[in-house]
Amino acid sequence: MLERATARPATAPPASRSPHAYARALARLRRNPPAVAGLAAVLAMAALAVAAPLLPLAPPDQTHFVSRLAGPLSSGYPAGSDQLGRDLLSRVIWGTRTSLVVGIGAALLALVIGALVGITAAYYGGYADNLLMRGIDILLGFPEILLAIAIVAALGPGLVHAMIGVALANVPFYARGIRGAVLTLRTHEFIDAARAAGAKNLRIMARHLLPNIVGAMAVFVSLNVGWMLTETAGLSFIGLGAQPPTPDWGTMLADGRSVITVAPHVATVAGAAIVLAVLGLNVFGEGLREIIDPHP
Repeated sequence: MLERATARPATAPPASRSPHAYARALARLRRNPPAVAGLAAVLAMAALAVAAPLLPLAPPDQTHFVSRLAGPLSSGYPAGSDQLGRDLLSRVIWGTRTSLVVGIGAALLALVIGALVGITAAYYGGYADNLLMRGIDILLGFPEILLAIAIVAALGPGLVHAMIGVALANVPFYARGIRGAVLTLRTHEFIDAARAAGAKNLRIMARHLLPNIVGAMAVFVSLNVGWMLTETAGLSFIGLGAQPPTPDWGTMLADGRSVITVAPHVATVAGAAIVLAVLGLNVFGEGLREIIDPHP
């Protein structure tokens, strides 16, 4: 099991993003070959997912029993076929659409909820902070994957429910990280100046705090999406995520489990896609963290 990386909040004081700052960030990215390679891998997979309807691929759920378990590079099956004769290349590319949409959707949903909790707790402090963080601590008491399984089991199997379950299970990651980032900002002079000017609390949080933690939030998402991809694939693997015949990396792994000894390529194709996506996202996330906060 891949271990999720943790992001630390940026410690630099808030500042306006000038064109020169973006140019320096881009230059730092170019000097980080692993981050560029990770970004290129993710963009390539995303491009394939978007272009899937335009590619000359067989329908991902089209079966040909006479061609079942065809090996890689077989005629008409570049990546081979599964036990129902379905084209694995078509299924893994269409599965990329499903997996990326669910993984990114879960990350954004968790980010929104976690940001609301983290900013509110850090800004108001006191009872609000204690109440919200104790609730987060309760969620942290459950292993994430088990909490996601419990939520999906209560809601019922399906991709949307899997996305909700994975998102809620990962809210503590965002809430604690964003709370830490806001705690370093709320004592700055620009917050005191906004209060002195009569700005309301909601305006201060929306107009002054939130823009200054966008970088940290981007790092959290980039480091967390890969983990969410593995969790959603795990839910599909045990039958709680995508339902047949929807192509999904997790269901492809489940299909390959029963024929792993006679046709290992059925599971290998989906497994390779998961590894490439998670590795690319994590490497790019680390590079993005170094760009936003270059000082250890």
